[in-house]
Amino acid sequence: MLEGMQEGSGPLAGVRVVDFTWALAGPGCTLFLGMLGAEVIKVETAQYPDAMRRGAYSVSGDLDSSPTFNSANLNKLGLRLNLRRPEGVQIIKRLVAVSDVVVENFRLGVMDRIGLGYQVLRQVNPTLVMASSCAFGSTGPWRELAGYANVFNAMSGMGSITGYQDGPPTELRDSIDMRVGTNLTFAVLAALYHRQRTGVGQYIDHAAAEAITRHLGDAVMDYAMNQRVTPRRGNRDPLMAPHGCYPCKENDTWLSLAVGTDDEWRALCLVLGRPDLAADPRFADGAARWAQQAELDSIIGAWTCQRDARQAMQELQEAGVAAIPSFSAKDLFEDPHLRARGVWQDVEHPKLGTTHVQVPPWRLSATPASVRRHGPLLGGDNDYVLCQVLGMGAGEVERLAGQQVFE
Repeated sequence: MLEGMQEGSGPLAGVRVVDFTWALAGPGCTLFLGMLGAEVIKVETAQYPDAMRRGAYSVSGDLDSSPTFNSANLNKLGLRLNLRRPEGVQIIKRLVAVSDVVVENFRLGVMDRIGLGYQVLRQVNPTLVMASSCAFGSTGPWRELAGYANVFNAMSGMGSITGYQDGPPTELRDSIDMRVGTNLTFAVLAALYHRQRTGVGQYIDHAAAEAITRHLGDAVMDYAMNQRVTPRRGNRDPLMAPHGCYPCKENDTWLSLAVGTDDEWRALCLVLGRPDLAADPRFADGAARWAQQAELDSIIGAWTCQRDARQAMQELQEAGVAAIPSFSAKDLFEDPHLRARGVWQDVEHPKLGTTHVQVPPWRLSATPASVRRHGPLLGGDNDYVLCQVLGMGAGEVERLAGQQVFE
């Protein structure tokens, strides 16, 4: 274990992951594996570092000063190698031989071209779990096409049901990448569990767009069973009404509200000061209310716009109506509930100073997940990986450095 890095106590403590991921989708997977206790070694080259190191929120041109990269790569160690050199490829093979998992999300064929495809690595480590995630998977006519989050969103069908009825499909952007990463994490954990039971490793062929299609739910089933194409509904729900996001008193503040039962509807009417609505035949049951959503939105919006969002939430929640403000990033950091839950943790970073990061979203009682350190500096842990993990001596490291293997 690297000096100064807290020993992981999570369920994956003792598992080593070689991480070739970049951007957000792939690193989202290895971020979760690291939070669960795995030792994650992120491999980068000086020529092609992770694109997030040059993210829009970087405080300078320094590749080690990107808050976006840091938050997506917490707990990871940094290994910088020149994979154009055969010696660099050999180092990776040595590392894979003493590791459990390899994760990559390059375009199809990149790992094979540099001599690190699954068929090669399984010879080095027969029990290896290797996960490869690309836009459309490793088979099919689109297998070599490129894709980012907006492409995953479009091809998955998610864009077609997101947005307002009279508007275009809407991109979900970064949340798409994190959904892909979460989905890939599930596959890696399943493969590790299988290996624990059988001793057999395996290859995971992961298609990012298909991972997002899994979130369509009823839209897919409705077409499969009824040949109906689900329209975009904005903030409306296919069953519940009222259901929406309503303007509040302060500028650009909103309240999300949903009513799922007749009891909740009657409670809402009392809070609105309109008990007459509960007896109005236009709103007699869920189906009737669903047909009158425009009228309901107008009534509720007239009430919310006279109130602070948190005040409205309190009144509604006390009556048993599901409602909460639509949070901004500022709200997330200042919210007393999230602070009481310990959602935010201060982590010291060599270049960024004190950073505020989100802790794992799970609270495991016996094997807690954790944030143990900042994201890796580019090649910042070469000495640990080369000397302690791989057992290289100073002379070998110096010789390889002279051959530009670490550039």
